[in-house]
Amino acid sequence: MRNNLFIILLASILWSSCQHTPSTENTKTESDSVIEVTSQPVVTTEKPISTSTPDLNERSDSPIDPLPPKKEAVVTNSTPPQAATAPQPSPDRTNVSPAKVVATKNTTSKSTPKIETNQNSPATSPAIGANEPSGTPRDEVEKSEEIKQATIASPPISSDETKPQNPPNFSHQTWDDLLRSYVSATGKVNYTGLKANKSKLEGYLNDLKNNPPQNDWSRIKTMAYWINAYNAFTVKLILDNYPVSSINKLEGGKPWDKKWIKIGNNTYSLNNIENDILRPKYKDPRIHFAVNCAAKSCPPLLNRAWTEDNLNSNFEKQAKEFINNSNYNKITASKVQVSKIFEWYAADFGNLTDYLNKYASTKINSNAKVEYLEYNWDLNE
Repeated sequence: MRNNLFIILLASILWSSCQHTPSTENTKTESDSVIEVTSQPVVTTEKPISTSTPDLNERSDSPIDPLPPKKEAVVTNSTPPQAATAPQPSPDRTNVSPAKVVATKNTTSKSTPKIETNQNSPATSPAIGANEPSGTPRDEVEKSEEIKQATIASPPISSDETKPQNPPNFSHQTWDDLLRSYVSATGKVNYTGLKANKSKLEGYLNDLKNNPPQNDWSRIKTMAYWINAYNAFTVKLILDNYPVSSINKLEGGKPWDKKWIKIGNNTYSLNNIENDILRPKYKDPRIHFAVNCAAKSCPPLLNRAWTEDNLNSNFEKQAKEFINNSNYNKITASKVQVSKIFEWYAADFGNLTDYLNKYASTKINSNAKVEYLEYNWDLNE
């Protein structure tokens, strides 16, 4: 009986010893398990920031094995994060300066870089990045500062630079208005009335000066321009000296030779316009019935401005009225007494009888006698 009790007690002690002393195999397994857990790399969305230039988007290149179930590693970092010396740019941003980026470590999500303003950097324009979310770096801070400085240094645009460079459409309407108001249907000029509106005439002459004929103008448009210029500047010459009894009283009897008419970059005389431009370039004798020399014997001044629309019709009208007006020419079948104009510019008219017969109401014989009348230089008023 006692032997049985002793055996039971010994077995009990041995069993108790086995329960409190781990076996070598179990110890090894427990140790291996701990080593495996602590050596497992911690998965975070960011690398810890070091003093070297960080890559905020960089991940570990080593493979990540899944952790055993229900075993999580908790990593704490008591050391405060260090400021990066240079931020890694995101795909849509370039150089972020002068601000510096501080990244806050988070084990569950990727942190947003925090802007820490450099107190020594110049202030940026409030307009830059005004629509960005709070806490994100502004785009092109350095570039915006350069643009700001360039804007401050740039001079303001003057009002002249904003004006259209092309001149407004030019017309002879002002001259037409003056002619309708102060010239009769027979060509008599009201110089007193014109002098009271001399400023309006001056404005038109400035238009002529600033709008010389262009290469793309039509032939008749250019002719109309020069005829109007000749007549308007002749009126200006009279008004500058009015009252005067005759244009021949001016400039020593040679007012047509004086160069005083400014058009474009050139200065002309009345003779330059008539004898160097109109006559040799266009070779149309009807020009002599269009230009007016402010004398009573001169073909009447048309009380309309010449334009490319009315040039040919007015040429015909002026030629016919002048040739058949007995105040200027006396025509019969056998004898004609005509203006000195036909003598002075005989080369322009060719065979005079043939030319007169184109417009004369009376048919002139080919052998008719031709005489030239005295020219009346009194003012055409």
